Amino acid sequence: MVKNTSYMFVTGPDVVKTVTNEVVTAEELGGASVHATRSSIADGAFENDVETLLQMRRLIDFLPSNNTDGVPEWPSFDDIGRVDMSLDTLIPDNPNKPYDMKELILKVVDEGDFFEIADSFAKNIVTGFGRIAGRTVGFVANQPMVLAGVLDSDASRKAARFVRFCDAFNIPIVTFVDVPGFLPGTAQEYGGLIKHGAKLLFAYSQCTVPLVTIITRKAYGGAFDVMASKEIGADMNYAWPTAQIAVMGAKGAVEIIFRADIGDPDKIAARTKEYEDRFLSPFIAAERGYIDDVIMPHSTRKRIARALSMLKDKKVETPAKKHDNLPL
Repeated sequence: MVKNTSYMFVTGPDVVKTVTNEVVTAEELGGASVHATRSSIADGAFENDVETLLQMRRLIDFLPSNNTDGVPEWPSFDDIGRVDMSLDTLIPDNPNKPYDMKELILKVVDEGDFFEIADSFAKNIVTGFGRIAGRTVGFVANQPMVLAGVLDSDASRKAARFVRFCDAFNIPIVTFVDVPGFLPGTAQEYGGLIKHGAKLLFAYSQCTVPLVTIITRKAYGGAFDVMASKEIGADMNYAWPTAQIAVMGAKGAVEIIFRADIGDPDKIAARTKEYEDRFLSPFIAAERGYIDDVIMPHSTRKRIARALSMLKDKKVETPAKKHDNLPL
């Protein structure tokens, strides 16, 4: 949509005023800013017609002609084996300090070319298209800069639709995970968070395209399962050494397990350290088969490229049935 000149609504401002007595302008009712930020009907809003057409050309360059053609392959001047040492210091020492997940995506894709989808809606999750070794890839990533990267209803629906789109056109999906859980609260529960979260779980579990997952930091609880975990069918799951894979954070877990020691800060601190060492380490998860390998951040692009090359001819046989029952 184009800002201030394009509108979409089922009933216009005049009908709304007649029926509900609400006075609202066309822009407020169904303008680009509304649909790109609140309703998610528009995947993007641009300043003028020229910019919109240029961005649509860029988007179409990423997409296949149809669902049987396979993704387009462009000549790439970016080395597949390129390493970026700055990624080794991307994750802050403080686990509660945010960082920009888009920086990681831009440093991994060919020539830093990333086309984000629905960038103004549910900013706690990032979706969009890039290329690895000249071939289109869909990216889904939690964004720690917004709401600490938690999953809520809007983020779940946004990511689920994007994953379904990629699967429909045989576009491989790379998922970057840094998720502390689902957003708690009555507003989320009353709004059907369980159902909306299930949409993302369903979308990933139904995928027949190559799925590569990288856990950069937090991967807690049910949100870890939903974000393309091995349990729901991801092909290759990697973790950085900074990854923390567990049911919940150490502090919360210790306060539940050792409730009797809450009055003694020293005991709680010791228990928390013990929990972090025993359960949060990605090497423990690797030993148990929940992830395939612990990789160095600087080699992320190389490992993704290798995994996608290996999965290039992936075929999945699905059982015969009339249709799926999508959790609408």
